[in-house]
Amino acid sequence: MTPPPDPPLTGPTQATDRQAVAAVLAALDLVTVADQPDVFVGTSLPQPGGRVFGGQVLAQALLAAARTVTDDRLPHSMHAYFMRPGDSQVPIGLGVERLRDGRSFSVRRVTAVQHDQPLLSATMSFQVDQPGLDNHEPMPGPRDDTLVPSPDEVPTAADVLARIDHPVARYWSQETAFDVRHVGGALYLTGQPSATGRQLVWMKSRTPLPDDPVLHRALMAFACDQVMLEPSMRRSGLGWSQPGLSVASLDHAMWWHRPARVDEWLLYAQSSPSAQGGRGLGKARVFTADGTMVASIAQEGMIRVPLD
Repeated sequence: MTPPPDPPLTGPTQATDRQAVAAVLAALDLVTVADQPDVFVGTSLPQPGGRVFGGQVLAQALLAAARTVTDDRLPHSMHAYFMRPGDSQVPIGLGVERLRDGRSFSVRRVTAVQHDQPLLSATMSFQVDQPGLDNHEPMPGPRDDTLVPSPDEVPTAADVLARIDHPVARYWSQETAFDVRHVGGALYLTGQPSATGRQLVWMKSRTPLPDDPVLHRALMAFACDQVMLEPSMRRSGLGWSQPGLSVASLDHAMWWHRPARVDEWLLYAQSSPSAQGGRGLGKARVFTADGTMVASIAQEGMIRVPLD
């Protein structure tokens, strides 16, 4: 008989949860540059490798654009290109261009800069709340032979990584602001081969957040960048500990369909339509726990492994 697994170690304490979420909110609290109302500055979260986390820059760019939009217009789409890695020790400048303000829609372009070089270029569209067509794809479930256990039934990153004494393991298990739970096994330590690359991930912030709908959409962009390329890795049996693995986001597209809170459980139903030329494409549909589809995401990234 196989002995039962050891019980998981105690995860992050409430104090560290609050610290992790507070650190993210501080990084997203942009400062306006004097006499330049459309220029903002943000700080970065410390990262194990010293580079700026791409999801952080996405969220900062969205919030910078939102500062220039009136009439309570909410972001409904974003298209971004990552051009250079950032240095987490250096402030990020965010310049906003006001491309259009119509009766229903506003469009902004944001360039994130360090050392006079662009890190990211993103275009966002905002819309006035309006009535219209209302339908969406259903959440995965029994009708398509998909088992979606509740978040309480899925191991946390802390359960998987807490016994590993390594800075990267400590970061993903204790220092991040989001509780990430992979249905069917995470890729932190080993690959989990899947012919389709399909992946289901439950995710929410570790503590409650302010009632700001733009902030929640920005934090959804922040959080999803942690997992968007994993379906491509899963199709090839790769894990994050693969020797020589090199991964970087190239571009990111996101559409927000309906209001959602990131301090409540969201299910990311993911797939990878294609990988080629050292690039992989990841897609995700995001659902609330009651099955409402709230967002769609696509990201292409560089995924390189040493050739045999």
